[in-house]
Amino acid sequence: MRDHGSSRTVALLAPNDALTIRPRLYEADPAAYSVPFDRVLDPIGVRRIAATATAVDTTRRRVTATAADGTTTEVGYERLVLATGSQVIRPELPGAEHLHDIDTMAGAVALEEHLGALRTRPAAPGRFTAVVVGAGFTGLEIATELVDRLRTAAAPVSAAHEVEVVLVERAALVGPELGDAARPVIEDALDLLSVRRRLGVTLESLDGSSALLSDGTRIPAHTVVWTAGMQASPLTAQIPAGRDRLGRLAVDACLRVSGVPRVYAAGDTAAAPAEDGHTVMQSCQHAVPLGKTAGHNAAADLLGLPPTPFAPDPYSTCLDLGSAGAVSTVGWDRALREAPRGFAKTLKRDINRNWIYPPVDDSEELLRQADPGVSQRRPVLDLATTGDRPSHQGI
Repeated sequence: MRDHGSSRTVALLAPNDALTIRPRLYEADPAAYSVPFDRVLDPIGVRRIAATATAVDTTRRRVTATAADGTTTEVGYERLVLATGSQVIRPELPGAEHLHDIDTMAGAVALEEHLGALRTRPAAPGRFTAVVVGAGFTGLEIATELVDRLRTAAAPVSAAHEVEVVLVERAALVGPELGDAARPVIEDALDLLSVRRRLGVTLESLDGSSALLSDGTRIPAHTVVWTAGMQASPLTAQIPAGRDRLGRLAVDACLRVSGVPRVYAAGDTAAAPAEDGHTVMQSCQHAVPLGKTAGHNAAADLLGLPPTPFAPDPYSTCLDLGSAGAVSTVGWDRALREAPRGFAKTLKRDINRNWIYPPVDDSEELLRQADPGVSQRRPVLDLATTGDRPSHQGI
């Protein structure tokens, strides 16, 4: 956007040509889950700088950016919104080069290609076995989805009977942060899909054809996916402000970084206050409204207009469980959502296929949805029968 009559512009500094729809990377065909930036930015006059931010100097108000060809430049700013996200914490252990993750488009595509190539390998124990490390939100979604993805990979060589998924979790139960109410639903889904659980242990090493667990058990497995642990972008460490245990920056109710003038944080880089004294989660449940509010307030600050406090919809979750369905909760105590059978799966599909995608080629709709006061699209189901209203993300 431009402030007409002045030289003020909005620029997005990002290394890729497209927005990755990151919450969908556990699904098959991940390369399809992106939106070209130009179809979002061009209609509203936002400049795109194709480079990676490698350093931030809040005193000089400069961001160092490195282009794909290795050239480095500095980009000045009047207001900065840091929305560089989070990343999985990959472990340092023997054989770590064999680990897969679904943290980035590149990682998800590499896993997809790996699964497709399994049938070309000689028949051997563990050829169609996958070990998923971490039974949190991401681990549960990829573990349940891998059952059918592995069956698809094994079908051409008539080896679907060899498919096995093993879920490894350091804690004594699955989904330790997802609440007690959802756990029976999750466990029933894992049983239905024959996902084996190894609880109270973690991964010690791997070699490309097996995984060694901390209790000494060796599991023949040609696929190991790591999902345990997330951390905010390392760039947050270059901002002279307080950070939480995830590396997220302390911000006020308007998403201004505490003690650092002219800098805002959004998405997985912001430890923003949510409702009822809670702090936002690292998920698109809060990332979308955080981005809208931070961008709005950075522009308002430049124009001398009052800021808008961050006001997310009530917290909820919707966890995909592959062909076994899904489970949805409401509130910070994660009570099961009372809804008709199949509602959670339909809700999850609507979230993944509609709500988390930005409008394209439509300046009016783009600007409308950028307004912090405008909620995302609602599900197609008639919610009158459920007695509640879901949050606008639920992921």
